[in-house]
Amino acid sequence: MQPVVSSSKNFPTLEAEALLLSRGIRPVAGVDEAGRGPLAGPVIAAAVILPEILDGPLKKALSRLDDSKKLRPKIREELFIILTTDPHICWALGESNVEEIGDLNILRATALAMRRTLLALTRTPAHALVDGLPVRDLPVPQTALVGGDGLSLSIAAASVIAKVTRDRIMDELDHAFPQYGFRHHRGYGTSEHLKKLNQYGPCQHHRRGFKPVDQASFNF
Repeated sequence: MQPVVSSSKNFPTLEAEALLLSRGIRPVAGVDEAGRGPLAGPVIAAAVILPEILDGPLKKALSRLDDSKKLRPKIREELFIILTTDPHICWALGESNVEEIGDLNILRATALAMRRTLLALTRTPAHALVDGLPVRDLPVPQTALVGGDGLSLSIAAASVIAKVTRDRIMDELDHAFPQYGFRHHRGYGTSEHLKKLNQYGPCQHHRRGFKPVDQASFNF
């Protein structure tokens, strides 16, 4: 469960997956989350099991994969469609809502979302590659990769699915609560969001326990 740090590559590959497969450990799932830092909305985790051998159109399509934060929204959306519709790719989502974030704290809620996404996979992974530091209470053995969404193709795929899914959720919240501008800042503590938070007070989708939210007066 020790984190693995590598700077030898500036794009994600299947090297970490191949090392596990060479030891007879299969299948391998990449796991990542989106939304740990914002002041509003859920935290979303995704898990992805890619084919052991990528070839043909799928290999070409996934050559664009990278840490989702580095990709343009249009590319993320295109990759999301490929990742979630290709029959050779196994994927799942897990979520922790704002109530769980408030009750557990964001670190434990993120771990819960990751546990849920691994349990939701239709194929039970033998091992998980996790972005960042080791995560407690996962249902399978893990290897933690610092900067993993830029190192492991499976984690990068999970990063894209989690990011696009959460962005779509925040777009829906923007329609329901247009006064906060969720579509623009996705719930992060930007100056625009803090201004609106102080002006209107938090809604039920803001995270209690986060200082800027707790300092604003609740209006629900």
